[in-house]
Amino acid sequence: MKFDTPATTNPIDHLKVVGHPHDRIDGPLKTTGTAPYAYERHDVVAEPAYGYVLGAAIAKGRIARLDTSAAERAPGVIAVVTADNAGKLGKGNFNTARLLGGPEVEHYHQAIALVVAESFEQARSASTLVKVDYKAEPGVFDLRAARGSASPPEETAISGPPDTSVGSFASAFTEAPVTLDETYTTPDHSHAMMEPHATLAAWEGDALTVWTSNQMIAWATGDLAATLGIDRSKVRVVSPYIGGGFGGKLFLRADVLLAALGAKAAGRPVKVALQRPLIPNNTTHRPATIQRIRIGAERDGTITAIGHESWSGDLPGGGPETAVGQTRLLYAGANRMTAMRLAVLNLPEGNAMRAPGEAPGLMALEIAMDEMAEKLGMDPVEFRVRNDTQVDPEHPQRPFSSRPFVECLRLGAERFGWSRRDPRPARVREGNWLVGMGMAAAFRNNLLMKSGARVRLAGDGSLTVETDMTDIGTGSYTIIAQTAAEMTGLPIEKIAVHLGDSDYPVSAGSGGQFGANNATSGVFAACAKLREEVARRLGFNSEEAEFAGGQVRVGNRSVPIGEAAGEGEIVAEDAIEYGDLDKTYQQSTFGAHFVEAAVDVATGEARIRRMLAVCAAGRIINPKSARSQVIGAMTMGAGAALMEELAVDTRRGFFVNHDLAGYEVPVHADIPHQEVIFLDETDPISSPMKAKGVGELGICGVGAAVANALYNATGVRVRDYPITLDKYLDRLPDVA
Repeated sequence: MKFDTPATTNPIDHLKVVGHPHDRIDGPLKTTGTAPYAYERHDVVAEPAYGYVLGAAIAKGRIARLDTSAAERAPGVIAVVTADNAGKLGKGNFNTARLLGGPEVEHYHQAIALVVAESFEQARSASTLVKVDYKAEPGVFDLRAARGSASPPEETAISGPPDTSVGSFASAFTEAPVTLDETYTTPDHSHAMMEPHATLAAWEGDALTVWTSNQMIAWATGDLAATLGIDRSKVRVVSPYIGGGFGGKLFLRADVLLAALGAKAAGRPVKVALQRPLIPNNTTHRPATIQRIRIGAERDGTITAIGHESWSGDLPGGGPETAVGQTRLLYAGANRMTAMRLAVLNLPEGNAMRAPGEAPGLMALEIAMDEMAEKLGMDPVEFRVRNDTQVDPEHPQRPFSSRPFVECLRLGAERFGWSRRDPRPARVREGNWLVGMGMAAAFRNNLLMKSGARVRLAGDGSLTVETDMTDIGTGSYTIIAQTAAEMTGLPIEKIAVHLGDSDYPVSAGSGGQFGANNATSGVFAACAKLREEVARRLGFNSEEAEFAGGQVRVGNRSVPIGEAAGEGEIVAEDAIEYGDLDKTYQQSTFGAHFVEAAVDVATGEARIRRMLAVCAAGRIINPKSARSQVIGAMTMGAGAALMEELAVDTRRGFFVNHDLAGYEVPVHADIPHQEVIFLDETDPISSPMKAKGVGELGICGVGAAVANALYNATGVRVRDYPITLDKYLDRLPDVA
């Protein structure tokens, strides 16, 4: 199905199932511990062996000698895989470093060996017997030190050009009566998902099946085949349940490759889970940024000049953190400039983490907007409203498909009680607590990707949906079932959804906030084709047929939908493909975050008291699961603001706090009342579902809203995340 004109009225608009807060249909499996996660697939192979990964102990250099003989003689050991015996390996399109290192070492904890044994404990014990001599080489591990050598990255479809310019930023900034010029930093972040990267691999002749934890099935299938040098048709990837990914499982990682190599070497199935300390250094992370923001405005608050420069780092051949992306689109301003610079660092690979680009970019931009509002003597909400735009500021001929940004700001301010905020910092005190309010804009682009599905209608009126779409805890099973139920008129209990298998049609996958809108649109397309075939078999005009209550009706005639299948089944497969509407219109999602925070006047302890998110993201397919997505994102944003940081050992080139004990994330006690409001919005330019996406919008801007609340509470401005005690304790107001 080609979607190249705005959607008109269609079956989804009936909203009998779509748009309702259905419980997660996969919930019972997860709450009873029976959902089949990758490492626990006891139902697919018998007696798998266990692999244990050995990571490099240097960040850059070469392996001078690798002796596995003692490990091979250890009890229970079946095989030891290294680059010396793994055979010729390629590298997938989505990997920056090789997944199995040796003799060259590209980053700390790069996998250099896999020990396969009868038990996990035997494999782990034997791994300590592998003797490795390294020849270390000097590396670059400090973004600040490498900033001067950074250069413009290559343009990609996601990042856009490294530099953009409209008007004359330099002269407009110089001439502006009110200006701001500040630098902000965000640290490296870990995805810190609960489920580690894990894979069970089995060969049957020259065909490989991996049961793994991966967000993008088609990408993993292609890259695994390319890495192993075998035909893609010989690789099957299965990933029906994923215990968190946040972007860390978008791409093929070492556990998948090593499980496949280990199974080949052992001659039997092998399971591998990356041990927790390896995950931050062996897989990907959100790169640190240095961001300089300059804003010039008239005294009435009209922005005349806005500039945003960002520096980040990655391994050779890697890409930037696209932290300037939202600044190209969010606010008006006749004179504009953005620039991205990429430094070569020998740290582990930097890549996508929930809301890449906008999440760290808004952490800086939305503090800058508050600082500018204070310089102007304006309310922060009103300053943002003043600089709203209904067109792409860099390409004014492109209007936004929908942009209820001001509505988000106004509604949020009203619901949060923003009018009660004292704009003077450090003026509100409750006992030992200084109390403040802060807010920030939320913004995330709407990405369109081709997405396919297959539906099977049985004679008993049951329907099965098959697509390689994944569920990373986001509710994909449920919203796909809701879509199919709405399109076919069947009750949701009659819909079976099968996900996460490369044998199914290729979907958009889970990532970039594009999963829900595109995957359900693919199901829409397949169901539309099914409706046509059902109507044809029943002798109905498909344009007149009504599908409801398990029946197909035209006029006074009504037939159970299953009769069209008879004793067999009707199979329909299609995909949603997009035209140029995303080029004609800028498609984005918008929101506003409001936070109340308190700081102890004596100890400096910071506490978030309440949070509100107002989101405009097109049609919300399931408000219940969408709310869960947003409050989870708000929690991640709170963590980024107050505690999350991968600490870099700039001498040896690794992340020191590489486990869940040292890498702090919010716990229940850190998160207070959270409220989420969805605007009643549809966007017919986005897709036939008239939806967009909301899972990443919820994190965008949260960090800045927390920072702005802490400033309002204390009068202390911190521009370097996370906002930890050491950065403001000595600047707190005197205790009275």
